[in-house]
Amino acid sequence: MTSYEMMLLKGTYLAPYMQLATLLIGKTRVGGGNMFRHQFDTMATLVDYGYIDSVLLKASLVHDVIEDIPDFNNNLLLSIDFESPAVYELVLEVTRNPGEPKADFLIRIKESGSKNAKILKCADRISNMIALGFVINPEFIARYTEETVQYIFPIAEEVDKNMYSELESLVASRRKYLAMMNPL
Repeated sequence: MTSYEMMLLKGTYLAPYMQLATLLIGKTRVGGGNMFRHQFDTMATLVDYGYIDSVLLKASLVHDVIEDIPDFNNNLLLSIDFESPAVYELVLEVTRNPGEPKADFLIRIKESGSKNAKILKCADRISNMIALGFVINPEFIARYTEETVQYIFPIAEEVDKNMYSELESLVASRRKYLAMMNPL
């Protein structure tokens, strides 16, 4: 990261969004780990790839609160700072609607999501794929891996070739693990 980019990050206030993310403490993930740390992993992935947009980083810290906190009060997110409405809109873009099939949700992001929604979804999926390294359910790993190939690869190819390469590597790793678990 260049010194100019670091200077831009210096004025980004993330603490209120971190505090909101604490609502996810104690929520476990099907794919391993917990939801609170996943928010930070997603943000770290974005920073690692050079993304410093304050709305994107703030949204990464709270991208699962609407979906995973029953009866979440949207005003908690909307009233944080002057960027809250934009953060809220981005979070909504990457939030699965109640009853929405997962495939439809991912297609919606691919076809009509903003560039930031697509970037956030790729960072989210990188975190999820890394967490799969701690999952021992082969059916879940296989389904999630193939979902990544079918729906997330095209998004990553469009928005960030480096994220796409990492996702390819993670998919190859999960497939190798599955092959070792199920030798022919």
